[in-house]
Amino acid sequence: SPSVVKVVIGENHQALYFSRNAIPYVRDYPIEKWLQFTDFYKHIGIYAYKNEILNQFVSLPISKLEKTEKLEQLRLLEAGVEYLCYETNIDMLSIDTTADLEEARRRFSQK
Repeated sequence: SPSVVKVVIGENHQALYFSRNAIPYVRDYPIEKWLQFTDFYKHIGIYAYKNEILNQFVSLPISKLEKTEKLEQLRLLEAGVEYLCYETNIDMLSIDTTADLEEARRRFSQK
C-alpha cells in the first residue's frame, strides 16, 4: 500500500532510500517470489534531530524526490544527512488514511 512507507537499509543500519513503493525491486522475478531474494522493511518514523539538522531542513527547498514520493525525510537524505535505522518486531499502527483511523478506533474500543 502506498500509505505504508518502505525503507532500504545498508550494512551500517543507514537508510539508503524511503519509498511508498515496494523497494528494492527484484528484477526478473514475479512479486510472489521476492521474499526469497531480499528483505523488505516497513518504515516506522521515530526521529531525533539535532537543532542544526532541523535548521538545515527548513532552509532547504522541497526536493524533487520529496515532492515525488511525498516523504519529507527524502529532503535531508538527498542533502547527505544520514538516517540510522533499527529493526523491531513490533507492528506499529500508522494512521495515514481514513481506513487506518477506523482500524485504530476499532482496536482501541476493544481495550
